[in-house]
Amino acid sequence: KDNCIIICSIENVDPMGIHTGDSVTIAPALTLTDKEYQIMRNASIACLRKIGVETGGSNVQFAINPKNGRMVIIEMNPRVSRSSALASKATGFPIAKVAAKLAVGYTLDELKNEITKTTPASFEPTIDYVVTKVPRFTFEKFSTTPAILGTSMKSVGEAMAIGRNFKESLQKALVSLEVGFSGLDRIFNLNKNQIEKKLKENIPNKILLVAEAFRKKINIKKIQKLSKIDNWFLEQIKEIVDSENKIIKRGLPKNYIEFNRIKSIGFSDKRLSQLTKINESIVRKKRTSLNVFPVFKKVDTCAAEFKSFTPYMYSTYQRNFDINSECEASPSSKKKIVILGGGPNRIGQGIEFDYCCCQASYALKEAGFETIMINCNPETVSTDYDTSDRLYFEPLKEEYVRNIINREKEKGNLVGIIAQFGGQTPIKLAKFLHENNLPILGTQYKSIDLAEDRERFKNLLDKLKLKQAVSGIAKNFNSAIKIAKKIGLPLIVRPSYVLGGRAMKIVHEKSQLKNFVEEAFKAAENNSILIDKFINNAMEIDVDAISDGKEVFVAGIMQHIEEAGIHSGDSACCIPPVSIKENLIAEVKNQTRKLALGLKVKGFMNIQFAIKNDEIYVIEVNPRASRTVPFVSKATGIPLAKIASLVMTGKKLSKFNLKNKNKNMFAVKEAVFPFNKFPNVDVLLGPEMKSTGEVMGLDEDFGLAFAKSQIAASNSLPTKGLAFISLQNKHKNEGIDLAKKLISLNFTLCGTEGTANIIKKNGIKCKKVNKSSSGSPNIIDILNSKKISLVINTGGGKKTHVIKDATSLRRATLINKVPYCTNMSTAYTCLRAIKSLKSKKINVKAIQDF
Repeated sequence: KDNCIIICSIENVDPMGIHTGDSVTIAPALTLTDKEYQIMRNASIACLRKIGVETGGSNVQFAINPKNGRMVIIEMNPRVSRSSALASKATGFPIAKVAAKLAVGYTLDELKNEITKTTPASFEPTIDYVVTKVPRFTFEKFSTTPAILGTSMKSVGEAMAIGRNFKESLQKALVSLEVGFSGLDRIFNLNKNQIEKKLKENIPNKILLVAEAFRKKINIKKIQKLSKIDNWFLEQIKEIVDSENKIIKRGLPKNYIEFNRIKSIGFSDKRLSQLTKINESIVRKKRTSLNVFPVFKKVDTCAAEFKSFTPYMYSTYQRNFDINSECEASPSSKKKIVILGGGPNRIGQGIEFDYCCCQASYALKEAGFETIMINCNPETVSTDYDTSDRLYFEPLKEEYVRNIINREKEKGNLVGIIAQFGGQTPIKLAKFLHENNLPILGTQYKSIDLAEDRERFKNLLDKLKLKQAVSGIAKNFNSAIKIAKKIGLPLIVRPSYVLGGRAMKIVHEKSQLKNFVEEAFKAAENNSILIDKFINNAMEIDVDAISDGKEVFVAGIMQHIEEAGIHSGDSACCIPPVSIKENLIAEVKNQTRKLALGLKVKGFMNIQFAIKNDEIYVIEVNPRASRTVPFVSKATGIPLAKIASLVMTGKKLSKFNLKNKNKNMFAVKEAVFPFNKFPNVDVLLGPEMKSTGEVMGLDEDFGLAFAKSQIAASNSLPTKGLAFISLQNKHKNEGIDLAKKLISLNFTLCGTEGTANIIKKNGIKCKKVNKSSSGSPNIIDILNSKKISLVINTGGGKKTHVIKDATSLRRATLINKVPYCTNMSTAYTCLRAIKSLKSKKINVKAIQDF
């Protein structure tokens, strides 16, 4: 029928040259004239027709020269794009869902708008609020790459916020990032000249630099010239900074009108406490004493023109009338459960936790509970308006969660709040819930705190007579150094209350100790750090379990492919274990039960063990859902998140008739890394997590399952060719056996001098190749000429030039897309997979057929 509608206009705050995924973006576009918008609208539709888009969604990107108004199309995607998810969440219009129906023959006028239930899908969405998306970066994990933005996307997640004006929306989005911001925080300790220089650069969090420029009295004209950010956005940021200055000078507002005005431009209670230097609880008391509360408004696709049936809500303080007449939340009188989501994606906390939140919502709805989701991540399924009964698109911070819970408690029965599905984000809110007598479903705060507190957890292990590596807890720098000297090298430094192995380091040299300890204390945010003996050459295993307080079901035991010392999120792993003795598996299950009951776990628990010389050591316990829950659920066919959520409501494990099914297949999980996005970063893995995703391979044969996982992770293994080997001294004897296996698989060998000499001494042909610093032709030249099929390199030595050689080798391997192994256990597994690829046929099966 040739119907075409515009769902949403999204404007980048940052200028051209920064990837849209790395830019702060606003919906609707706020600096366009209506004439400019209409030209874009018509051009978009003309573009779709010319290209021949028959049905479905498309994304058209424009650039405008602010000096003369020249407009160009810079990109067009005839598909659902990353920004489609943002547009869907910003408007409430389910783009992908509608596109799927159009693809099978429906027309826009035949489809009903699911939110209003009266208007057709051919009505263009109208919004009466402002949406801001702010990207989240993790440059601290890739410290050798400069924190500069460009046309290659580097953000790993994003937060979205909704407000009635740009200032409210922006400040809420900054709070939602969960990087410690409470608004336009002061994170740049720079003088005026340094700020002016920095404004020219495309850096993360540039909006905070702009705010700092205003604080240093740099005028708008100069800031615009240097930053290329539109004057309208700069005016808005200046107004926030001007309001900050008034608060610093005068203190908290004294009356309702002024306090509500300050809140209506997005100031969080925490930001007000920072500006006035008084406790946040006092700010809250002052606010509530003046009757300053938010109202909740609906995202309804029609700017309240029609009645909305879907409770998709956001909070705002901007209103014209009293709370009761303006608030659209209208809580129900049902039994209700609040699920705290995971917030923005980051390394260590991503869609694995969102999977758990969604599965819990489906199960609890089925069980007769009203489900209430709180989250601020537009990339997730949990923030779809139909995943839960009620959705609050709000920051996962104490102030905002408190406001939602207080509103929902006004009517009906709040059964409890689930804090164990969203990763570390809701776990950090558990203390606030506990202190305010709000019902936590499942494992209670005292147990969560016991598992997180390294010292008390160590005492529990002693009580349960479970082994842990020799360790000590340090509360300050000096005690950390003393403990380290007493334990001896190598050792591992771990902060408390962190996710993704943040600032965890293995200390091999005395010279590393000082820096690693300082970094750990910084990441621990005034909490203690654990220093323990590193167990060299140990096998690591992950265990996911569910407990109802009396029974414990061990859902999955995963054997890591890499040895202990590499973060579990970065290590490949396998279900069932490939090479662990039956008696050790039985003992792992026994220790899991002891820990679950000792910690009084109700719901999920994840444990990491290390095994060396048939001795089992406890590394870490998390009394919450882990990132491996989706993998274990798919590998075993058991809906673990659904079961755990029902257990939390009081259902017994015995009612589920759970058994570990022997499926006669291996499931291998492999990590996916963003190294190609970060120049100069070494691909060598360690205890701090760096992966941003994962894949899974399934097969009756372990070798083929592993090979499939490598194909899925874009690291396809070769079955012939030239293999390059360069090993640390401690691995060179093992390298002889490795070389023999490669020769038996019909590979030819080359290696650096030390490795090649040892291999040749044992009667195996191996061509000597120069290191990158030893002149041409060297290993980099050979990699660039595409002659190498496989690289096995286990790191450099202690000297700077040796480390530099090894790092440049691994970077060249990555750039040339050559499959690589950086540790011996992975190398042996790769050879096993290559053998399977050469001798067996890959079978393709649906997961249900295993």
